[in-house]
Amino acid sequence: MAELPGAQADFGRPAPLPQTGWERLSELWRRDEQQQFPEETVNIAKSAFTAGVVGWLYGGLPAFVSARKAFIESSHGEIFQNRADAVQSAHRAGLRSFIRYGWRWSWRVAAFATVFNVVSTGLSAYRDKTTISNFAAAGAFTGALFRMHLGLQGLVGGIVFGTAFGVPAGGLLMAMYGLAGETLQEKRSRERRELYEQRLAEWQSRLSMTEILGQTESNAQGRPEMERARELKSY
Repeated sequence: MAELPGAQADFGRPAPLPQTGWERLSELWRRDEQQQFPEETVNIAKSAFTAGVVGWLYGGLPAFVSARKAFIESSHGEIFQNRADAVQSAHRAGLRSFIRYGWRWSWRVAAFATVFNVVSTGLSAYRDKTTISNFAAAGAFTGALFRMHLGLQGLVGGIVFGTAFGVPAGGLLMAMYGLAGETLQEKRSRERRELYEQRLAEWQSRLSMTEILGQTESNAQGRPEMERARELKSY
């Protein structure tokens, strides 16, 4: 049975490039054929981990030094078995403070960095461009989110602080993108377009081959019928 022309024209055709902001946003959380997340999403996770480590060190190290010093000053009247026992006791006191205060700072800094990067990356994907205003808006939103429990004054202060943080952070990232020659969004758009064009060319090649094979098969089936018709006419 002959197939209708164009019945399978779109079968296997590569999906078109995302055209709307919501489509580009959804791609950020979708795995590719290699089961890998986009580079922007991976960078969000990496920055969250890095921020957590930096926050832990920022809060933990001063707390360790302070707790160790306070223990030494307050333990002059205590009796230790030897010098090593005294040093270990001071270190244990410092370690407890390192863990306690390091964790307090770690999750806060990691949460701030994660929200900031999610918002800025989402804005860049939605608008299909990376600008300073994306980072400023992300900073304002993140600052407001973390200070909104303090009321209107805290909300305004959070917006000001977040914007003051987002603008220089965005400027630094834009400078790095300038050295690289393109932003992550531009790189992703270029790679997506190149991959789509490659897949489209492969699909068109397969489609042309299918049409040629179908035409060849149709001609092969029609030839015996023509020969049979000639034989009938000869009689």
